[in-house]
Amino acid sequence: MKRLVDGNARYVAGKPQEADYSAGRLKRATGQQPFAAIVACSDSRVVPELVFDQGPGELFIVRVAGNFIDENGLASLEFATAVLGVKLILVLGHASCGAVQATITSIKDNTLPPGHLPSLVNAIRPAVYEAMRSNPSDLLAAASDQNVKLNAKLAQTAGPILSERAAAGQLKSAAAMYDIGTGKVTFL
Repeated sequence: MKRLVDGNARYVAGKPQEADYSAGRLKRATGQQPFAAIVACSDSRVVPELVFDQGPGELFIVRVAGNFIDENGLASLEFATAVLGVKLILVLGHASCGAVQATITSIKDNTLPPGHLPSLVNAIRPAVYEAMRSNPSDLLAAASDQNVKLNAKLAQTAGPILSERAAAGQLKSAAAMYDIGTGKVTFL
């Protein structure tokens, strides 16, 4: 976790590490050893490698609009932990998430968006309902926070691989929110 916190501090300060990405290319061609897996939104403004000032091969990234974990995400995280040895999963949300807002709109209007978008809405819906219970002044922010918390919990309880590793103390998960305007990541 410290590497992520320190990397984000460098990013926010505008003082990234000097990196020669081509120098490690041959080593990376023989395999990868990421120290953390990040479940992040597909939003083009959220780039975990930049946000945490990490180079190629250091983070295993799973991206989907709305930063939730579904069957494919679970399979990817199981690969990261069982095959690559990752011991930390961070679910990273961000301010003003369009997928979370679409879910709020869908619930309030009692409608579903077109195409395959209902799968996103249905995955995020539990977080929105949970946030609505507290009647927050900013439902989007509260639902976004709740979404990363619920998915970070899932990253530790989904069986068989993740839950077994978590129970054995070999896997931790965390939730965090990224502020696109400041670049700061707040761990929840």
